Amino acid sequence: MQLYRLGEIAEKRAALKALGVEHGGVSIIHKKMSLYYFMIKDLRTPAVNILKQDALSIGAELAVPSGAITCEKETFDCLLIGNQKQIEILSRKELAQPFGLKAVAEALSGHLRAPIPTKNPQIMGVINANDDSFYAGSRFVAFGALARIEAMIEEGADVIDIGAVSSRPGASSIPESEESARIRPICEAIQGSKLYEKVPFSIDSYTPSVVELALQSGFGIVNDITGAKDPKIIALAKKYDAKLCIMHMQGEPQMMQEKPYYNDVVVEVSQFFAERIAECEAQGLRREKIILDVGIGFGKRLEDNLALLKNLSHFRYFGCELLVGASRKSMIDHIIPTPVEERLPGTLAIHLQAATQGAHIIRCHDVKAHRQAISVAEALR
Repeated sequence: MQLYRLGEIAEKRAALKALGVEHGGVSIIHKKMSLYYFMIKDLRTPAVNILKQDALSIGAELAVPSGAITCEKETFDCLLIGNQKQIEILSRKELAQPFGLKAVAEALSGHLRAPIPTKNPQIMGVINANDDSFYAGSRFVAFGALARIEAMIEEGADVIDIGAVSSRPGASSIPESEESARIRPICEAIQGSKLYEKVPFSIDSYTPSVVELALQSGFGIVNDITGAKDPKIIALAKKYDAKLCIMHMQGEPQMMQEKPYYNDVVVEVSQFFAERIAECEAQGLRREKIILDVGIGFGKRLEDNLALLKNLSHFRYFGCELLVGASRKSMIDHIIPTPVEERLPGTLAIHLQAATQGAHIIRCHDVKAHRQAISVAEALR
């Protein structure tokens, strides 16, 4: 007899089938192979104690503060731990319970229904049509941009994101006319050469006239760092049947990194997405056309960026594609002092973590390196 411990099994159903487990067994067993963790905040004390007993009765666990059983406070935060099968049973069980547990049950069910990406994330290459972006290696203008686009496609880019305005911390705003003048020759070159037939193009802008120019030129994605707060942007995405990427940002680029603060960044970003998705759907933009970006580095401290990346899988709850863009950003420098030109290893570490958490799109400057790293990581899984 030989025995050895296995690492994490990414494709659980496939592993069981390869072992020869019959179909019914695969359906039952795979739900027991992943452990789920749910933070529940400000739950009423009676609900905490009911949920604790119900969790224990099915083999799950609810970690609670020591004062919960004696009802020292009106509400407590707690940590629910269980496998998929246990969480399914618990979510049905709590539907009949009082003290807000029905809402807990519905939220748990929503997370269990959230789709899990079944393929590698798409790689979105970044082109900045300006001379002010924080990473000089991404700056291109006019036909220089066209050559770089062709190179990125050759390197394996699935999407190309082009912007004419820098959104780095402290960046100055520019007139609409200047943004349009910067982006127009690139749009015309893409349209004239029909490059949009090779890969989808994304316009990184929140200026309606610039967005429409790009959409008329064959672009298929609007990347709006302001979270589509201008209803004209939502209307344009709907009109041209484009995808709309909604990013979370606290403040404006000029001031966003001056003492940003959150009570709980995951909760607050989640609430923001719920509001923006509701507004998009009210205007007729279908949920499958919405991409969510938690906004790494946009009005965030290091601890906020880390919390969002560690808990990225939470945002699958919304049923939208997830985009992560941490390419060469200053959070790497805050972990270990590193000039921007030397931050590729840190970038790859962040983006590979994001891929394991369910990111659908990785926005980056270094396409070739990401294609290699993601392919190797997939082979290891």
